[in-house]
Amino acid sequence: MPLPTPKSRKPNLDSVTTINPDGSHFILHPADVHGRFTTWRRIVAILLIVVYVAMPWIQINGAPAIFLDVEMRRFHIFGLTLVPQDLWVMFFAISGLGFLLFVVTAVLGRIWCGWACPYTVFLEHVFRVVERWLDGDAPARRKLAAAPWSPRKILKVSIREGIYLILAALIAHVFLSYFVSIPRLYSFMQAGPFDHLTAFTSVFLLTAALYFCFAHFREQFCILMCPYGRLQSALTDDDTIIIGYDEARGEPRGKATDLTAGHCIDCMRCVNVCPTGIDIRNGLQLECIGCSACIDACDEIMTKLDRPTGLVRYDSMRGLAGQKRRILRPRLYAYFLLGLLGLTVLSLTAFFRAKPITAEISRMRGPSFFQDPAVIRNHYQLRVFNKRNQPMNFEIKLKDAPVGYEITGSGQTFVLEALKEIARPVVVVVPLDAYTGPVMLEIEIHGQPGNATVIQETKFLGPNPNAIHREPPTP
Repeated sequence: MPLPTPKSRKPNLDSVTTINPDGSHFILHPADVHGRFTTWRRIVAILLIVVYVAMPWIQINGAPAIFLDVEMRRFHIFGLTLVPQDLWVMFFAISGLGFLLFVVTAVLGRIWCGWACPYTVFLEHVFRVVERWLDGDAPARRKLAAAPWSPRKILKVSIREGIYLILAALIAHVFLSYFVSIPRLYSFMQAGPFDHLTAFTSVFLLTAALYFCFAHFREQFCILMCPYGRLQSALTDDDTIIIGYDEARGEPRGKATDLTAGHCIDCMRCVNVCPTGIDIRNGLQLECIGCSACIDACDEIMTKLDRPTGLVRYDSMRGLAGQKRRILRPRLYAYFLLGLLGLTVLSLTAFFRAKPITAEISRMRGPSFFQDPAVIRNHYQLRVFNKRNQPMNFEIKLKDAPVGYEITGSGQTFVLEALKEIARPVVVVVPLDAYTGPVMLEIEIHGQPGNATVIQETKFLGPNPNAIHREPPTP
């Protein structure tokens, strides 16, 4: 027989507040809070949402600022266009940014989770705002949830869930635009679902997932599924900035009129505003996302009581214990050096290898060389890809070749349209008199505008020089 679901739960260190004894989800209704950190978090969230929506609209070098064109296998990132052959450099980008995130975590704890994580941004600053606007403050929301179903409750819940669904669909459509571009997304929306079944299915599934997470799963995602939260204990130490409770100042708890009690009056305001349902006074916990709501809540109470703020504050474990905090420490050096290494390699490879053009040269099928009465010919196939978002004029020539070697034919100059690839023959010839044996040649492919140059090495083959019949010079 399942255990009854409690109407309220007191946070403790033995179990997760948002999970009932029978394993079901205990629904939280965090109270609203105002304060300096909440204001700054709201500003940061608005800026991040604007960036998220604006990136597909901003054009850089003829493409959206971020456009992951999977269909055409072209990846545009802030003006740099990558093809699948270039994606290996993303390993260094991901590893470099990952280790720099480790640095941030080692210094500032889970500030990413509370301030910049997309999940937190949309949940706390979009969906919960809608919920408070429609259903009222925390007591009103709890009352509505506990009330029996009635026409009024059905109407309010239907309106709220409908808005949630619309918001989830909007977020999903913006996300899809990163992969298909805004113009194509608009054309998809005007067509029927079966005309673009893959895109429609992707948006449908993403909308359903976002709706479920933001409307019902909520903080459970951070507590149960997010891997970054699991890394917190390994990345932080006693010198990491966290949100903590000054126990020495706050204990023993008592009424505001009790002169023998600490500054904490056990009003539970910090618990009531917590989006994951913890009591920060129990110490650092896995569920804490570093959102600072409890700081603003406690500061508000301290101000009303004419007591110093900061009973709950950003500080390190050493600082809360009255000790001096170390800023520079071995783990910080290690994370920073590894992150710097990854980003340095990324910068170097992006500069030297991620060029606006790619070129590959290979020997054509058939004989390795052709010998005419006067010359020796080698036939190659050159593939050139223009990664720019504008046409380019190309010139093919030999670089520092021995005397007598030259490219023949009419294909030495050509125009290649934006984001197009072309394969064309290249014929290198050398007079019999100038041929002394196999030699390595460098073929230079030069593109304008942009002064982009790629050099490909290839081997020029021919017969045994001693077996070549050379006509004696004419007297």
